[in-house]
Amino acid sequence: MTLKYRPEIDGLRAVAVGAVILYHAQIFFNGKHLFSGGFIGVDIFFVISGYLITSIILNDLQNSKFSILNFYERRIRRLLPTLLFILLVFLPLAWLYYLPNDLKHFAKLSRASILFFSNFALLESGFQYAAKSSLLEPFLHTWSLSIEEQFYITIPFFLILFFRFLKSSILLLFLLGFITSLALAIYASIYHPVANFYLLPTRGWELLAGSILAKLEIDYGRKNSKILNKIMPTIGIIAVIISIFFFNEEVRNPGLITLIPISGTMIFIWYANNENFITSFFSSKILVGIGLLSYSLYL
Repeated sequence: MTLKYRPEIDGLRAVAVGAVILYHAQIFFNGKHLFSGGFIGVDIFFVISGYLITSIILNDLQNSKFSILNFYERRIRRLLPTLLFILLVFLPLAWLYYLPNDLKHFAKLSRASILFFSNFALLESGFQYAAKSSLLEPFLHTWSLSIEEQFYITIPFFLILFFRFLKSSILLLFLLGFITSLALAIYASIYHPVANFYLLPTRGWELLAGSILAKLEIDYGRKNSKILNKIMPTIGIIAVIISIFFFNEEVRNPGLITLIPISGTMIFIWYANNENFITSFFSSKILVGIGLLSYSLYL
């Protein structure tokens, strides 16, 4: 199988990053936060990342050309330069304006961000994502980057082992991981909400949602009826839009309710096709251009 570029996924990235930015912009109308669920854009990113990364690894494994060193080298080249640039921008400002204790915390979190474990550092510091004090934390948003990188570090090893010894059970293993992680997230959303938000074990199901799609597509292809091809992408995007406008900081996320945007994202990725207006819209040059810059915009 040869992987085909799908511009509509970059268009979906544009919506995801736009939702996060607008959420943090705190835009109110008649006393209501317009994009109160915009933080869900991160969850959309997780599904997309799981889908794309798993597709790349499985395709390379099938063609006997996967190199774990090359995989990590590509990830580092894509992610670190922009992150280091952001750090260099903040460094003189932190030196000028932070008190000694704040500067120490800044240095700690900067190091954690570069090494991709800022989610653990933020959890240890007790930062709650939606708290007002956290809005002054310049590296708060790197928690999601750390989760993705932790997934990127572990998933190649698992897929190499699965491909060699459990090749016929990869989809089943993805499903079991998805169910286990989702169940853990539902439990932790009630009893350990901060840890639930920041850690890979309770976020893994969102990434594995994309991995399941990747495996299904590689094994069976995306063969759907014309009727479903026309209506399902729209249904998927409606689920995403509902989440962006109607979720708020009170929802237990990630948790059972997060299935709404995750399912919507999965539906769109699976059914998007050239026969549908929504797909064409998300493939437009403007959205694709924003999507290609989504990582830089997010940082």
